[in-house]
Amino acid sequence: MKNRTVIIRSHVPGIAGSVSRGFSLVTAIFLLVVLSALGAVMVTFFTVQQQSAAVDIIGSRAYQAARAGIEWAALGISATAPGTPWACPASTTIPANQMSGTMAPFSVVVTCTSTLATQGSTTIYVYSINSIATGPNGAAVGSPDYVSRTITARMED
Repeated sequence: MKNRTVIIRSHVPGIAGSVSRGFSLVTAIFLLVVLSALGAVMVTFFTVQQQSAAVDIIGSRAYQAARAGIEWAALGISATAPGTPWACPASTTIPANQMSGTMAPFSVVVTCTSTLATQGSTTIYVYSINSIATGPNGAAVGSPDYVSRTITARMED
């Protein structure tokens, strides 16, 4: 007679298998929660970065608008004959949409004061010019789009 070996495996359903399956489910849910939170943080950082970049661009445009105000005053000074004072306006407002291109949405206020100085026998007119660009399009202080740039220059004639 041949010897036969019979292997009997005992398996109680629901004991060993359910523990490992439950642990896998907890791990999967934990990973989903962590990855979702990470994704939400990344979206927030991306949004803040985009808004910051947009404000930087608007700020650069406001600076150029303020610089245009200084150049407007410099043109007035240089257009007068030497030794002749420029009629320095106390305040001039260039409203929004009066300039062209990307500076159009900004309003610019240019203020000017002149002082007479004598250097030896020469009379010199010293102009103090302040140019403030605000905007865009009348944005109020505290709004996310509000930008203001100020440039001050001194010129002599």
